Amino acid sequence: MLCAGLALYPALATGLVGLRRWRSVSAGALALALAWTASELLRATLFGGFPWNLIGYAFAGSDAMIQLAALTGVWGLSLLAVLIGALPAALLEPGGGRRWLPAAAAGLMLALLWSGGALRLAGATAPAGPAPVLRLVQGNVAQHHKWQPELRAQWFRRHLDLSAQGADGVQAVIWPESATPYAIDQEPEVRRLIGQVVPPGGLLLTGGERFDFDSAPARAWNSLFVLDPGGTVVTRYDKRDLVPFGEFLPARGLLGRLGLQKVTGGSVDFQPGPGRQTIALPGLPPFSPLICYEAIFPGGVVEPGARPAWLLNVTNDAWFGRSSGPYQHLAMARLRAVEEGLPLVRAANTGISAVVDPWGRIAARLDLGVTGVLDAALPAPLAAPPPFARLGLRVVAALAALAGATMMVAEIRAARRAREVNKSAKSATTSSGHAGL
Repeated sequence: MLCAGLALYPALATGLVGLRRWRSVSAGALALALAWTASELLRATLFGGFPWNLIGYAFAGSDAMIQLAALTGVWGLSLLAVLIGALPAALLEPGGGRRWLPAAAAGLMLALLWSGGALRLAGATAPAGPAPVLRLVQGNVAQHHKWQPELRAQWFRRHLDLSAQGADGVQAVIWPESATPYAIDQEPEVRRLIGQVVPPGGLLLTGGERFDFDSAPARAWNSLFVLDPGGTVVTRYDKRDLVPFGEFLPARGLLGRLGLQKVTGGSVDFQPGPGRQTIALPGLPPFSPLICYEAIFPGGVVEPGARPAWLLNVTNDAWFGRSSGPYQHLAMARLRAVEEGLPLVRAANTGISAVVDPWGRIAARLDLGVTGVLDAALPAPLAAPPPFARLGLRVVAALAALAGATMMVAEIRAARRAREVNKSAKSATTSSGHAGL
């Protein structure tokens, strides 16, 4: 049902473009690119938004090609991905002429996209100076084992042991989403044990759930807890962007009566937090916490007016198993680093955990299915936020206006050529008729 619902967005885009018979292949390609990008914007906004795996992430395999996101966000990459993919359709048009030109233009766009990004990366130098060292803990707990009551202590102990191994020089230890299988705020012994593995003078950040069973119905939050060496909760962040049908059942009163349930276990819906926050802690630069798929929202990962120095993404990608999911999730998170000009630190339960610099390059990583720790220095942010972080969709709107104007010019020129061809054909037919007489 989720796939069927999401399919409506590209169906809307292609359906609208297909209402017109385009005289110019270039104009039709531009129309498709604009409509497709607009449909992705709708998908990212309506009903809470679900901007997973937008078509612009097709360029994520190249560090150079994703640099455009600093100017346009992933939306500009989506526009180009569709346009570059559609323009070569001109080669299939019947007749002669310069059918190769649109395909050549697509190749030129690819070359410019890569060369512009390579030029930006050539000047990408990190400032020298001390940087805090972070320890990312990847417990590698399979999803079907994670919540078995008889195994909870084992997984908790695994995270404690990994955190304590030779942590000299580490300022903060970071556990992934849902790493602690106990209610941290209600379990003093759990907090005490966590405090024992916090680096001296440092902090430990961990994902966990908190519950309110006294309310009716019961309530739950997907949270990030920050603890000090004394086991005290210094601060907490509650996830705002919840996964529909995963963390809550939309319109539960209606859909629940129809027999629908969440795809995850339990009948308690998670509650949304108040929104993006920039958290400042002793010994660490201020950061923006992002739990799980909160990192996939372009332009929505920092608190307005309170730019952090880095992004922290804690996630449990064990749901995906060994599939494309964890790789897609990492690719999307990397684009947020480019868009915001901020380093990204990502702690994932089964992987892929990584440290990403503000140009989207992976500085260190723990691969999928690996149990271990990753100690890495936190990269510095860009001195000034890139255009997309400052202007948002205004840059995209200007690009769309340029594409729309080019589309109209191409279609008008094609219509003019068609009229000239028809006029010439009629003249030839009339002349042929006179000759016959």
